[in-house]
Amino acid sequence: MEWCIADEQASSEELQMALDWACGKGGADCAEIQPHRPCFLPNMVKDHASFAFNSYYQKFKHKGATCYFNSAAMITDLDPSHGSCKFPYLP
Repeated sequence: MEWCIADEQASSEELQMALDWACGKGGADCAEIQPHRPCFLPNMVKDHASFAFNSYYQKFKHKGATCYFNSAAMITDLDPSHGSCKFPYLP
């Protein structure tokens, strides 16, 4: 199983730009990172970007989507879910 998350090396600016794209034109499901939702906390751009990147990747990987985001993202085989925040995985 693979998830797509924010690369630790990416700057906050790079992550924010990629997050905005993923949640906008990219078509990722970003409802879970809104206030009072399970993945809002920690309220850090890296955490929100990871959720959005993964949502996009899982939704569109069968249509050729990659986990790249202008090199702000990376693949992991460790489930990034935490507490009630579940990162989707689609086979």
